[in-house]
Amino acid sequence: MPKKPSKSPAGKGPRTPARKPARVAAKRPTAASQATPDLSQDRIVRALETIAAHLAAQGKPPAGRESFRQADAYVWHPDGRLAAVPRVSRVELFLLKGVERMRDILMENTERFANGLPANNALLWGARGMGKSSLVKAAHASINAQRKASDKLKLIEIHREDIESLPALMEQLRASSFRFIVFCDDLSFDGNDASYKSLKAVLEGGIEGRPENVILYATSNRRHLLAREMIENERSTAINPGEAVEEKVSLSDRFGLWLGFHRCSQDEYLAMVRGYCSHFGVKIDDEALEREALEWSTTRGSRSGRVAWQFVQELAGRLGVKLTGK
Repeated sequence: MPKKPSKSPAGKGPRTPARKPARVAAKRPTAASQATPDLSQDRIVRALETIAAHLAAQGKPPAGRESFRQADAYVWHPDGRLAAVPRVSRVELFLLKGVERMRDILMENTERFANGLPANNALLWGARGMGKSSLVKAAHASINAQRKASDKLKLIEIHREDIESLPALMEQLRASSFRFIVFCDDLSFDGNDASYKSLKAVLEGGIEGRPENVILYATSNRRHLLAREMIENERSTAINPGEAVEEKVSLSDRFGLWLGFHRCSQDEYLAMVRGYCSHFGVKIDDEALEREALEWSTTRGSRSGRVAWQFVQELAGRLGVKLTGK
């Protein structure tokens, strides 16, 4: 007998074999999708390392007296480190010619500070190569030559690009019993650089003020530390030109002592050359020395202490004399 067709459970026709669900092919990660998490992790790691470095710098104990015994000069690094400088590159104070008035004023100010008396922050500005930074280093060495080790001034150089970290440096120095000259060479600000505001706060305006054991000396080719076009731009674009200019010019006003350095005369230039030659034992006929020195300054297009020193180096090298001094 023929078999009867079986009924489906629902009574809706013959039963059909059940289909297995189709497998969805897993998408393989592409190179771009693999790179994205890695890049994100790298950014996170770098961010955490930066935070850790800042916390480590902030968490360092104040610099004690013992930490400043190893040297008289240091270089500040924005990570909170003070690197000792065993030997400072400098010239003797008596070799700086043509700047006698500025030398006497700065020496008097520095000596008062070293003795614990009131003294002013100093801005040495003017013609390039006229011994501004050399005078700061020479004054520091001259003052220390007359003092015992426990009372010596410490010279700390901070680079122009690290000015924003100046408050952190002040915090380290505040607790020390030594006295410090914080020195910034070739200080100036351009464009939209706003780091000068950190310097303004440290000089006079901050709530803590400048530590009593710290004085700031800076050198610059600009009297107001700002380019003329910056000042003119503020005057032409601001709603209140006077206020805009005053904000920027007020930075140099916070240095109580302004020392202007101007181009030297021919006689002063020749006095510099003769002074170097005498000190280092470079022997040459005076007439030939004068002729060659003037020719050297003409080819350089200027007369300054730096040009005089460069000429003496050239002359000493040609004559086989080492510049070791007497």
